[in-house]
Amino acid sequence: MMKKILIVTADYYKDISLGLLNSAKKNLPRNFNIKIIKVPGVFEIPVTISKHLKKFDACIALGCVIKGQTPHFDFISKSSTNAVMDLAVNSKKPIGNGILTCLNMKQAKARKKKGAEAAKAVVSVLSQK
Repeated sequence: MMKKILIVTADYYKDISLGLLNSAKKNLPRNFNIKIIKVPGVFEIPVTISKHLKKFDACIALGCVIKGQTPHFDFISKSSTNAVMDLAVNSKKPIGNGILTCLNMKQAKARKKKGAEAAKAVVSVLSQK
């Protein structure tokens, strides 16, 4: 049976997001029906998933937060991670978390392939009996 997967990607750091998206797509079975929605930033990922979750078998959250000079990084990282986990648990649907939380751009660029891990996690949970 064909699975429907929603990928929500935050486009704030376009180069990082594209790497995450490409690595995620390469690790999903070809017979999966994939829809991609782009949002401005990581904070918009959970509400976008929430709006569309009923129409999909699973979701993948992709984006990047890089620490700056203010506590904003801590609030966005924690709230988005908690919201994605809450959505997964409450809906009983897998949501792969490919949201990078990095201290600098060098770390983010080195982790652009983390989308693959989020995709593999979703495929693994979907295959559970």
